[in-house]
Amino acid sequence: MTVSADELAAFRSAHPDIEAVQLFLTDPSGVPRGKTATLHELERLYADGRPVAGSILGLDITGRDVEATGLVWETGDADLLCRPVAGTLRPAPWLARPTAQLMLSMYTLAGAPAPADPRHVLAHAIERLRARGLRPVLAVELEFFVLAPSGDAPAGPIDAYSLARLERLAPVFDEVYAVARAQGLPVETLMSEYAPGQFELTLAHRDDALRAVDEAVLLKRLLRGVAAKHGLLVTFMAKPFTQHAGSGMHLHVSLVDDAGVNLFAAEDPAGSPLLRQALGGLHQTMAESLLVFAPNGNSYRRFQSESYAPTAVSWGINNRSVSLRVPTGPPTSRHIEHRIAGADANPYLAAAVVLAGVERGVTLGLDPGPPVTGNGYAAVAHATRLPRTWHEAIERAAGSAFLAEALGEGFLKVYLAIKQQECARFSAEVTEFDRSWYLHSA
Repeated sequence: MTVSADELAAFRSAHPDIEAVQLFLTDPSGVPRGKTATLHELERLYADGRPVAGSILGLDITGRDVEATGLVWETGDADLLCRPVAGTLRPAPWLARPTAQLMLSMYTLAGAPAPADPRHVLAHAIERLRARGLRPVLAVELEFFVLAPSGDAPAGPIDAYSLARLERLAPVFDEVYAVARAQGLPVETLMSEYAPGQFELTLAHRDDALRAVDEAVLLKRLLRGVAAKHGLLVTFMAKPFTQHAGSGMHLHVSLVDDAGVNLFAAEDPAGSPLLRQALGGLHQTMAESLLVFAPNGNSYRRFQSESYAPTAVSWGINNRSVSLRVPTGPPTSRHIEHRIAGADANPYLAAAVVLAGVERGVTLGLDPGPPVTGNGYAAVAHATRLPRTWHEAIERAAGSAFLAEALGEGFLKVYLAIKQQECARFSAEVTEFDRSWYLHSA
Protein backbone atom coordinates (compact mmCIF):
# COMPACT_ATOMS: atom_id res chain seq x y z
CA MET A 1 0.00 0.00 0.00
CA THR A 2 1.13 3.55 -0.70
CA VAL A 3 1.83 5.59 2.42
CA SER A 4 -0.04 8.89 2.40
CA ALA A 5 0.09 11.90 4.71
CA ASP A 6 -3.71 11.80 4.55
CA GLU A 7 -3.54 8.75 6.84
CA LEU A 8 -1.75 10.82 9.47
CA ALA A 9 -4.19 13.73 9.16
CA ALA A 10 -7.19 11.41 9.52
CA PHE A 11 -5.66 9.70 12.54
CA ARG A 12 -4.93 12.98 14.31
CA SER A 13 -8.47 14.16 13.67
CA ALA A 14 -9.95 10.93 15.05
CA HIS A 15 -7.59 10.74 18.06
CA PRO A 16 -6.84 14.28 19.28
CA ASP A 17 -5.79 12.98 22.71
CA ILE A 18 -2.77 11.01 21.45
CA GLU A 19 0.48 12.44 22.80
CA ALA A 20 3.15 9.95 21.68
CA VAL A 21 3.75 7.16 19.20
CA GLN A 22 5.80 3.98 19.44
CA LEU A 23 7.71 3.43 16.19
CA PHE A 24 8.94 -0.11 15.58
CA LEU A 25 10.18 -2.53 12.98
CA THR A 26 10.68 -6.29 13.24
CA ASP A 27 14.26 -7.54 13.26
CA PRO A 28 15.45 -10.87 11.77
CA SER A 29 14.82 -12.69 15.07
CA GLY A 30 11.25 -11.40 15.16
CA VAL A 31 11.90 -8.89 17.96
CA PRO A 32 10.18 -5.50 17.64
CA ARG A 33 12.82 -2.73 17.85
CA GLY A 34 12.14 0.98 17.90
CA LYS A 35 11.61 4.15 19.90
CA THR A 36 8.93 6.47 21.24
CA ALA A 37 8.42 9.79 19.43
CA THR A 38 6.10 12.74 19.86
CA LEU A 39 3.13 12.89 17.55
CA HIS A 40 4.30 16.02 15.71
CA GLU A 41 7.44 14.14 14.58
CA LEU A 42 5.26 11.94 12.36
CA GLU A 43 4.78 14.68 9.77
CA ARG A 44 8.43 14.51 8.80
CA LEU A 45 8.43 10.71 9.03
CA TYR A 46 5.54 10.43 6.57
CA ALA A 47 7.10 12.99 4.25
CA ASP A 48 10.77 11.98 4.28
CA GLY A 49 11.21 8.84 6.35
CA ARG A 50 13.42 8.65 9.42
CA PRO A 51 17.14 7.77 9.59
CA VAL A 52 17.77 4.76 11.84
CA ALA A 53 21.01 2.85 12.44
CA GLY A 54 21.10 -0.08 10.03
CA SER A 55 22.71 -2.17 12.77
CA ILE A 56 19.27 -2.47 14.39
CA LEU A 57 18.78 -5.37 11.95
CA GLY A 58 22.08 -6.94 13.01
CA LEU A 59 21.31 -7.63 16.67
CA ASP A 60 20.92 -11.05 18.24
CA ILE A 61 17.78 -11.92 20.19
CA THR A 62 19.30 -10.46 23.39
CA GLY A 63 20.12 -7.13 21.71
CA ARG A 64 23.86 -7.65 21.25
CA ASP A 65 25.60 -6.53 18.05
CA VAL A 66 26.51 -9.33 15.65
CA GLU A 67 29.56 -8.00 13.83
CA ALA A 68 29.57 -10.87 11.32
CA THR A 69 26.35 -9.52 9.80
CA GLY A 70 28.37 -6.73 8.19
CA LEU A 71 25.85 -4.18 9.50
CA VAL A 72 27.87 -2.78 12.40
CA TRP A 73 31.49 -1.63 12.03
CA GLU A 74 31.91 -2.52 8.34
CA THR A 75 29.42 0.22 7.54
CA GLY A 76 30.51 2.57 10.32
CA ASP A 77 27.12 1.86 11.92
CA ALA A 78 25.58 3.95 9.15
CA ASP A 79 21.95 5.04 9.03
CA LEU A 80 19.38 3.58 6.70
CA LEU A 81 15.91 5.03 6.15
CA CYS A 82 12.71 3.83 7.81
CA ARG A 83 9.30 4.56 6.31
CA PRO A 84 5.80 3.93 7.73
CA VAL A 85 3.86 0.81 6.82
CA ALA A 86 0.53 2.01 5.45
CA GLY A 87 -2.51 1.29 7.57
CA THR A 88 -0.63 0.51 10.80
CA LEU A 89 -0.96 3.83 12.66
CA ARG A 90 -3.31 2.77 15.45
CA PRO A 91 -3.94 3.54 19.14
CA ALA A 92 -2.12 1.43 21.73
CA PRO A 93 -4.71 1.70 24.54
CA TRP A 94 -2.95 -0.71 26.89
CA LEU A 95 -0.41 2.04 27.66
CA ALA A 96 -1.18 4.53 30.45
CA ARG A 97 -0.13 7.58 28.45
CA PRO A 98 -2.30 8.23 25.35
CA THR A 99 -0.07 6.55 22.80
CA ALA A 100 -0.26 5.22 19.26
CA GLN A 101 1.95 2.70 17.47
CA LEU A 102 3.26 2.64 13.92
CA MET A 103 5.07 -0.12 12.06
CA LEU A 104 8.14 0.79 10.01
CA SER A 105 10.05 -0.88 7.23
CA MET A 106 13.67 -0.15 6.33
CA TYR A 107 15.15 1.03 3.02
CA THR A 108 18.56 2.05 1.75
CA LEU A 109 19.22 5.77 1.36
CA ALA A 110 18.73 5.26 -2.38
CA GLY A 111 15.21 3.96 -1.74
CA ALA A 112 15.73 0.21 -2.30
CA PRO A 113 14.38 -2.32 0.21
CA ALA A 114 16.99 -3.03 2.89
CA PRO A 115 18.12 -6.66 2.37
CA ALA A 116 18.12 -7.44 6.12
CA ASP A 117 14.51 -6.32 6.72
CA PRO A 118 12.40 -9.52 7.02
CA ARG A 119 9.24 -7.75 5.87
CA HIS A 120 10.83 -7.16 2.47
CA VAL A 121 11.75 -10.85 2.30
CA LEU A 122 8.06 -11.77 2.51
CA ALA A 123 7.07 -9.05 0.03
CA HIS A 124 9.52 -10.55 -2.47
CA ALA A 125 8.10 -14.07 -2.01
CA ILE A 126 4.60 -12.72 -2.69
CA GLU A 127 5.78 -10.83 -5.77
CA ARG A 128 7.30 -14.02 -7.21
CA LEU A 129 3.98 -15.83 -6.96
CA ARG A 130 2.08 -12.84 -8.32
CA ALA A 131 4.38 -12.86 -11.36
CA ARG A 132 3.00 -16.35 -12.07
CA GLY A 133 -0.60 -15.15 -11.80
CA LEU A 134 -0.99 -16.67 -8.33
CA ARG A 135 -2.10 -14.74 -5.26
CA PRO A 136 -1.43 -16.34 -1.87
CA VAL A 137 -4.20 -16.35 0.74
CA LEU A 138 -2.82 -16.61 4.26
CA ALA A 139 -4.04 -16.89 7.84
CA VAL A 140 -2.02 -17.18 11.05
CA GLU A 141 -2.84 -19.12 14.23
CA LEU A 142 -0.81 -18.26 17.31
CA GLU A 143 -0.41 -20.38 20.43
CA PHE A 144 0.86 -18.76 23.63
CA PHE A 145 0.94 -19.06 27.40
CA VAL A 146 -0.62 -16.56 29.82
CA LEU A 147 1.45 -16.60 33.01
CA ALA A 148 2.06 -14.75 36.23
CA PRO A 149 4.82 -12.11 35.88
CA SER A 150 7.29 -14.55 37.45
CA GLY A 151 6.82 -16.89 34.46
CA ASP A 152 6.29 -19.88 36.74
CA ALA A 153 4.53 -22.96 35.39
CA PRO A 154 0.76 -22.56 35.62
CA ALA A 155 -1.17 -24.74 38.03
CA GLY A 156 -4.05 -26.89 36.87
CA PRO A 157 -4.78 -30.05 34.94
CA ILE A 158 -4.33 -30.72 31.25
CA ASP A 159 -7.73 -29.53 30.09
CA ALA A 160 -7.90 -28.66 26.39
CA TYR A 161 -10.91 -26.72 25.12
CA SER A 162 -11.75 -25.65 28.68
CA LEU A 163 -14.40 -22.93 28.80
CA ALA A 164 -13.67 -22.47 32.49
CA ARG A 165 -10.15 -21.27 31.64
CA LEU A 166 -11.54 -18.77 29.15
CA GLU A 167 -14.05 -17.52 31.70
CA ARG A 168 -11.38 -17.01 34.37
CA LEU A 169 -9.46 -14.75 31.99
CA ALA A 170 -12.54 -13.12 30.46
CA PRO A 171 -11.54 -9.56 31.52
CA VAL A 172 -8.21 -9.99 29.71
CA PHE A 173 -9.58 -11.52 26.53
CA ASP A 174 -12.57 -9.16 26.41
CA GLU A 175 -10.05 -6.32 26.29
CA VAL A 176 -7.97 -8.16 23.68
CA TYR A 177 -11.00 -8.34 21.39
CA ALA A 178 -11.93 -4.70 22.07
CA VAL A 179 -8.43 -3.45 21.24
CA ALA A 180 -8.28 -5.70 18.19
CA ARG A 181 -11.48 -4.08 16.90
CA ALA A 182 -10.02 -0.62 17.54
CA GLN A 183 -6.90 -1.59 15.60
CA GLY A 184 -8.78 -3.26 12.76
CA LEU A 185 -7.30 -6.70 13.47
CA PRO A 186 -9.54 -9.59 12.35
CA VAL A 187 -9.18 -11.71 15.49
CA GLU A 188 -11.45 -14.73 15.34
CA THR A 189 -11.58 -17.90 17.45
CA LEU A 190 -10.07 -18.06 20.94
CA MET A 191 -9.57 -21.47 22.49
CA SER A 192 -7.94 -23.02 25.52
CA GLU A 193 -5.10 -25.22 24.33
CA TYR A 194 -3.69 -28.48 25.64
CA ALA A 195 -1.40 -27.25 28.42
CA PRO A 196 -2.46 -25.30 31.53
CA GLY A 197 -2.30 -21.57 30.80
CA GLN A 198 -1.99 -22.14 27.05
CA PHE A 199 -4.32 -20.54 24.49
CA GLU A 200 -4.68 -20.07 20.75
CA LEU A 201 -6.02 -17.13 18.75
CA THR A 202 -6.73 -17.21 15.04
CA LEU A 203 -6.73 -14.41 12.51
CA ALA A 204 -8.93 -14.28 9.43
CA HIS A 205 -7.67 -15.43 6.03
CA ARG A 206 -6.39 -12.56 3.90
CA ASP A 207 -5.76 -12.46 0.17
CA ASP A 208 -3.16 -9.82 1.02
CA ALA A 209 -0.56 -12.11 2.59
CA LEU A 210 1.71 -9.26 3.68
CA ARG A 211 -1.15 -7.65 5.55
CA ALA A 212 -2.03 -11.00 7.15
CA VAL A 213 1.46 -11.28 8.61
CA ASP A 214 1.56 -7.61 9.66
CA GLU A 215 -1.61 -8.36 11.60
CA ALA A 216 0.02 -11.35 13.30
CA VAL A 217 2.93 -9.16 14.40
CA LEU A 218 0.52 -6.53 15.70
CA LEU A 219 -1.52 -9.19 17.51
CA LYS A 220 1.56 -10.40 19.38
CA ARG A 221 2.23 -6.86 20.60
CA LEU A 222 -1.42 -6.43 21.54
CA LEU A 223 -1.51 -9.66 23.55
CA ARG A 224 1.64 -8.81 25.45
CA GLY A 225 0.48 -5.25 26.11
CA VAL A 226 -3.00 -6.09 27.34
CA ALA A 227 -1.69 -8.95 29.49
CA ALA A 228 0.89 -6.66 31.10
CA LYS A 229 -1.86 -4.13 31.88
CA HIS A 230 -3.62 -6.91 33.82
CA GLY A 231 -0.45 -7.91 35.65
CA LEU A 232 0.18 -11.00 33.50
CA LEU A 233 2.85 -12.23 31.11
CA VAL A 234 2.19 -13.58 27.62
CA THR A 235 5.01 -15.65 26.14
CA PHE A 236 5.46 -17.07 22.64
CA MET A 237 8.45 -19.13 23.73
CA ALA A 238 8.34 -22.45 21.88
CA LYS A 239 8.70 -24.69 24.95
CA PRO A 240 8.45 -22.81 28.26
CA PHE A 241 7.87 -25.90 30.42
CA THR A 242 9.38 -29.38 30.28
CA GLN A 243 6.19 -31.09 31.40
CA HIS A 244 3.79 -29.26 29.07
CA ALA A 245 3.21 -29.00 25.32
CA GLY A 246 4.98 -26.24 23.43
CA SER A 247 3.47 -23.42 21.39
CA GLY A 248 3.28 -23.39 17.61
CA MET A 249 2.44 -20.92 14.87
CA HIS A 250 0.31 -22.53 12.19
CA LEU A 251 0.16 -20.95 8.76
CA HIS A 252 -2.87 -21.62 6.57
CA VAL A 253 -2.17 -21.04 2.88
CA SER A 254 -3.93 -21.40 -0.46
CA LEU A 255 -3.56 -19.85 -3.91
CA VAL A 256 -6.20 -17.95 -5.82
CA ASP A 257 -6.25 -16.59 -9.35
CA ASP A 258 -6.92 -12.97 -10.34
CA ALA A 259 -10.66 -13.63 -10.10
CA GLY A 260 -10.29 -14.85 -6.51
CA VAL A 261 -11.00 -18.51 -7.32
CA ASN A 262 -9.31 -20.96 -4.94
CA LEU A 263 -6.94 -23.03 -7.09
CA PHE A 264 -6.62 -25.64 -4.34
CA ALA A 265 -10.38 -26.32 -4.33
CA ALA A 266 -11.53 -29.84 -5.17
CA GLU A 267 -14.11 -32.43 -4.20
CA ASP A 268 -11.16 -34.69 -3.43
CA PRO A 269 -10.31 -34.29 0.31
CA ALA A 270 -6.63 -34.17 -0.75
CA GLY A 271 -7.31 -31.04 -2.79
CA SER A 272 -6.49 -30.17 -6.37
CA PRO A 273 -3.36 -31.30 -8.27
CA LEU A 274 -1.96 -27.80 -7.68
CA LEU A 275 -2.41 -28.20 -3.92
CA ARG A 276 -0.49 -31.48 -4.00
CA GLN A 277 2.30 -29.85 -6.03
CA ALA A 278 2.50 -27.13 -3.37
CA LEU A 279 2.72 -29.87 -0.73
CA GLY A 280 5.52 -31.41 -2.75
CA GLY A 281 7.51 -28.19 -2.61
CA LEU A 282 6.94 -27.77 1.12
CA HIS A 283 7.87 -31.40 1.68
CA GLN A 284 11.10 -31.08 -0.31
CA THR A 285 12.29 -27.85 1.36
CA MET A 286 11.19 -28.26 5.00
CA ALA A 287 14.27 -29.93 6.47
CA GLU A 288 16.75 -27.39 5.08
CA SER A 289 14.43 -24.55 6.18
CA LEU A 290 13.94 -25.66 9.77
CA LEU A 291 16.17 -22.89 11.15
CA VAL A 292 13.51 -20.40 10.04
CA PHE A 293 10.66 -22.37 11.63
CA ALA A 294 12.67 -23.25 14.77
CA PRO A 295 15.07 -20.31 15.16
CA ASN A 296 16.20 -20.63 18.79
CA GLY A 297 17.91 -23.08 21.10
CA ASN A 298 14.69 -23.67 23.00
CA SER A 299 12.77 -24.33 19.77
CA TYR A 300 14.10 -27.87 19.48
CA ARG A 301 12.71 -28.93 22.86
CA ARG A 302 9.21 -28.61 21.36
CA PHE A 303 9.67 -31.49 18.89
CA GLN A 304 8.62 -34.52 20.89
CA SER A 305 6.55 -37.52 19.89
CA GLU A 306 2.81 -37.24 20.47
CA SER A 307 3.18 -33.66 21.69
CA TYR A 308 1.06 -32.02 18.95
CA ALA A 309 4.31 -30.72 17.47
CA PRO A 310 5.32 -32.63 14.31
CA THR A 311 8.68 -34.38 14.35
CA ALA A 312 9.19 -35.28 10.68
CA VAL A 313 8.36 -34.10 7.17
CA SER A 314 4.93 -35.58 6.52
CA TRP A 315 1.50 -34.67 5.19
CA GLY A 316 -1.98 -35.97 5.76
CA ILE A 317 -5.65 -35.25 5.37
CA ASN A 318 -7.56 -34.16 8.48
CA ASN A 319 -4.61 -35.30 10.61
CA ARG A 320 -2.95 -33.22 13.35
CA SER A 321 -0.02 -35.58 13.82
CA VAL A 322 1.69 -34.45 10.59
CA SER A 323 3.64 -31.33 9.67
CA LEU A 324 1.53 -30.49 6.59
CA ARG A 325 -2.20 -30.93 7.06
CA VAL A 326 -5.02 -30.60 4.56
CA PRO A 327 -7.97 -29.71 6.82
CA THR A 328 -11.43 -31.03 6.23
CA GLY A 329 -14.19 -28.69 5.07
CA PRO A 330 -16.15 -27.63 1.99
CA PRO A 331 -14.36 -28.20 -1.34
CA THR A 332 -13.99 -24.45 -1.89
CA SER A 333 -12.08 -24.10 1.39
CA ARG A 334 -9.23 -26.52 0.55
CA HIS A 335 -5.90 -25.26 1.82
CA ILE A 336 -2.68 -26.35 3.52
CA GLU A 337 -2.04 -25.94 7.24
CA HIS A 338 1.71 -25.67 7.80
CA ARG A 339 2.24 -26.87 11.38
CA ILE A 340 6.00 -27.05 11.93
CA ALA A 341 6.81 -23.46 12.99
CA GLY A 342 7.09 -22.57 16.66
CA ALA A 343 5.36 -19.53 18.08
CA ASP A 344 8.86 -18.07 18.49
CA ALA A 345 9.48 -18.00 14.72
CA ASN A 346 9.60 -14.68 12.88
CA PRO A 347 6.21 -14.62 11.09
CA TYR A 348 7.58 -12.76 8.05
CA LEU A 349 10.32 -15.32 7.48
CA ALA A 350 8.14 -18.36 8.17
CA ALA A 351 5.53 -17.12 5.70
CA ALA A 352 8.19 -16.22 3.11
CA VAL A 353 9.76 -19.67 3.22
CA VAL A 354 6.36 -21.38 3.08
CA LEU A 355 5.39 -19.36 0.01
CA ALA A 356 8.78 -20.04 -1.61
CA GLY A 357 8.27 -23.75 -0.97
CA VAL A 358 4.81 -23.56 -2.53
CA GLU A 359 6.30 -21.80 -5.55
CA ARG A 360 9.01 -24.46 -5.85
CA GLY A 361 6.44 -27.24 -5.84
CA VAL A 362 4.14 -25.57 -8.37
CA THR A 363 7.00 -24.63 -10.70
CA LEU A 364 8.53 -28.11 -10.72
CA GLY A 365 5.27 -30.06 -10.43
CA LEU A 366 6.55 -31.92 -7.36
CA ASP A 367 4.79 -34.92 -5.84
CA PRO A 368 4.56 -35.13 -2.02
CA GLY A 369 4.04 -38.89 -2.07
CA PRO A 370 1.16 -40.65 -0.33
CA PRO A 371 -0.47 -39.05 2.72
CA VAL A 372 0.15 -40.37 6.22
CA THR A 373 -2.86 -42.03 7.78
CA GLY A 374 -3.35 -42.61 11.47
CA ASN A 375 -0.57 -41.76 13.92
CA GLY A 376 1.98 -39.66 12.07
CA TYR A 377 4.47 -40.04 14.92
CA ALA A 378 4.54 -43.79 14.32
CA ALA A 379 5.44 -43.19 10.67
CA VAL A 380 8.59 -41.14 11.29
CA ALA A 381 10.89 -44.06 10.43
CA HIS A 382 9.67 -43.80 6.84
CA ALA A 383 9.59 -39.98 6.68
CA THR A 384 12.23 -37.41 5.79
CA ARG A 385 14.09 -36.59 8.98
CA LEU A 386 14.24 -33.06 10.33
CA PRO A 387 17.41 -31.66 11.93
CA ARG A 388 17.37 -32.69 15.58
CA THR A 389 19.47 -29.88 17.02
CA TRP A 390 19.98 -26.15 16.57
CA HIS A 391 23.57 -26.81 15.41
CA GLU A 392 22.39 -29.19 12.70
CA ALA A 393 19.67 -26.82 11.53
CA ILE A 394 22.20 -23.99 11.17
CA GLU A 395 24.49 -26.24 9.12
CA ARG A 396 21.62 -27.31 6.86
CA ALA A 397 20.54 -23.70 6.35
CA ALA A 398 24.10 -22.58 5.57
CA GLY A 399 24.30 -25.10 2.73
CA SER A 400 20.82 -24.47 1.34
CA ALA A 401 20.59 -23.03 -2.16
CA PHE A 402 16.81 -22.91 -1.66
CA LEU A 403 17.07 -20.60 1.37
CA ALA A 404 19.57 -18.36 -0.39
CA GLU A 405 16.99 -17.90 -3.13
CA ALA A 406 13.93 -17.73 -0.85
CA LEU A 407 15.40 -15.25 1.64
CA GLY A 408 17.99 -13.55 -0.57
CA GLU A 409 21.71 -14.14 -0.15
CA GLY A 410 22.12 -10.84 1.72
CA PHE A 411 19.45 -11.68 4.25
CA LEU A 412 20.64 -15.26 4.69
CA LYS A 413 24.15 -14.01 5.50
CA VAL A 414 22.76 -11.75 8.22
CA TYR A 415 20.42 -14.40 9.60
CA LEU A 416 23.09 -17.09 9.77
CA ALA A 417 25.54 -14.74 11.49
CA ILE A 418 22.92 -13.92 14.13
CA LYS A 419 21.96 -17.54 14.76
CA GLN A 420 25.58 -18.74 14.81
CA GLN A 421 26.46 -16.15 17.47
CA GLU A 422 23.38 -17.02 19.52
CA CYS A 423 24.06 -20.75 19.25
CA ALA A 424 27.67 -20.31 20.39
CA ARG A 425 26.61 -18.26 23.42
CA PHE A 426 23.75 -20.62 24.28
CA SER A 427 25.95 -23.71 24.04
CA ALA A 428 28.72 -22.19 26.18
CA GLU A 429 26.42 -21.32 29.08
CA VAL A 430 26.84 -23.49 32.18
CA THR A 431 23.34 -24.07 33.53
CA GLU A 432 21.95 -25.26 36.83
CA PHE A 433 21.11 -28.50 35.05
CA ASP A 434 24.83 -29.00 34.28
CA ARG A 435 25.68 -28.46 37.92
CA SER A 436 22.93 -30.73 39.28
CA TRP A 437 24.09 -33.59 37.04
CA TYR A 438 27.86 -33.24 37.12
CA LEU A 439 29.08 -31.16 40.08
CA HIS A 440 29.34 -34.15 42.41
CA SER A 441 29.33 -37.07 39.99
CA ALA A 442 31.76 -36.25 37.20
